[in-house]
Amino acid sequence: MINVTPVILCGGSGTRLWPLSRTGFPKQFLCLTGKESLFQQTALRLVNSGNSNIQVGSPIIVTGESHRFLAAEQLREIGVELGCALLEPVGRNTAPALTLAALSAMEDGTDPVLLVTPADQAIENSVAFTVAMQQAVEEAANGAIVILGVTPDRPETGYGYIQTSSSDADAVVHTVRRFVEKPDVSTAQAYLDEGGYYWNAGMFVLRASVWLRALQAFRPDILQTTHLAWSQCSVDGKFLRPGSAEFTGVPSESIDYAVMEQCPGSDFAIKMVALDAGWSDLGAWDAVWNVLPKDDSGNAHLGDVLTTNSKNTLVHATSRLVSLVGVDNLIVVETPDAVLVANKSHSQDVKHIVTQLQRANREEHALHRKVHRPWGWYDSVDEGGRFKVKRIQVKPKASLSLQKHHHRAEHWIVVTGTAEITNGDKIVTLSENQSTYIPLGEVHRLANPGTIPLEIIEVQSGSYLGEDDIVRFEDTYGRAKP
Repeated sequence: MINVTPVILCGGSGTRLWPLSRTGFPKQFLCLTGKESLFQQTALRLVNSGNSNIQVGSPIIVTGESHRFLAAEQLREIGVELGCALLEPVGRNTAPALTLAALSAMEDGTDPVLLVTPADQAIENSVAFTVAMQQAVEEAANGAIVILGVTPDRPETGYGYIQTSSSDADAVVHTVRRFVEKPDVSTAQAYLDEGGYYWNAGMFVLRASVWLRALQAFRPDILQTTHLAWSQCSVDGKFLRPGSAEFTGVPSESIDYAVMEQCPGSDFAIKMVALDAGWSDLGAWDAVWNVLPKDDSGNAHLGDVLTTNSKNTLVHATSRLVSLVGVDNLIVVETPDAVLVANKSHSQDVKHIVTQLQRANREEHALHRKVHRPWGWYDSVDEGGRFKVKRIQVKPKASLSLQKHHHRAEHWIVVTGTAEITNGDKIVTLSENQSTYIPLGEVHRLANPGTIPLEIIEVQSGSYLGEDDIVRFEDTYGRAKP
């Protein structure tokens, strides 16, 4: 029996998929191609890739502090048990992330095969993916480093390529000759004409110990500094935090540059299994259009959309009706607080809008109007000079932190469910249509003691209404800051 541990890399902000993807809710957690998010689809593909000879365990995820509850909740929704979440204090690219995962996977004295994949890719044919992954596992169990290479269907300039040996063109498992950087169009077409070239999808299969040995051979500085950060790891249930100061000193490098591109011709056997399963990295809106079902005019529409005399368009409507008349090759993405209109051929340039938002210190690059929290969510419905109105939902048995505000008072009205409210030295229980007032500076907490979601309307009033005006005294979720 081959023991396998999935490793899902959940970093990245997906700026080219703004305004749907934002720093606080990036693309891997979005439902772009089905009912599950890309992260959920990835987890399900991996945990279901076993057979009678391959035992797949609970996944290790590598993510940031701000996304830990979002990832854990999305796994809970699909019935996948979290192995552990490794919380990077800062992003250091994929090589240190995989090193943390390998060290964690070997903590119990075992040496599992790791299935390493980004969280934000789409696969149309899950059966073909499973077959390819099982073939890769069999090779990796014998000590090889295996990469999944996507069979190309066009001269793509946005991906790196893997060249395989011409002597094993008909083999199931190929020998990797070299890795090639992103080519120009003519070079990419030459690769397709010649054959033996595959897209590098960033999916790797190898034993944890093999990764650590290869890193020691090619980038010992990354191994040593990451190992030092791991030695200072703190444990909070299934959330593991490497030492912050130590991890900040880890060199930033990708798996490809640190190890994979060094392997051909070395003592490390690097193999490739071809993946022909409708793969896409969904890096920009034109890629999303490519994988979505379309009508006879080439239009792919999600949400409340009406069109006439329009073709080759992508519309993603979140909160209202979107109508198109007489347009071609457009992308329209509507959210409650922002609308993107772009020519499909300029999808890569959406990131420049995000850069402008960041420079202007505007919240739209980071947060949606509806913000998810570990206890539930809030939706900022309206605001003015000295007021803000929020719709707040609290999960059953969940509670917000015990807190106070220096600059605002709050009025709470219960819409559905039961609210247990700490207000100074008093604790009261309110039901539907009842309300209370939290004075400025008063210590308070909102909790849901019931079995159904609690929903309230909150009206804030005061001189400053920013989310950073929070002083926390107690918090179930270990948050020291807002």
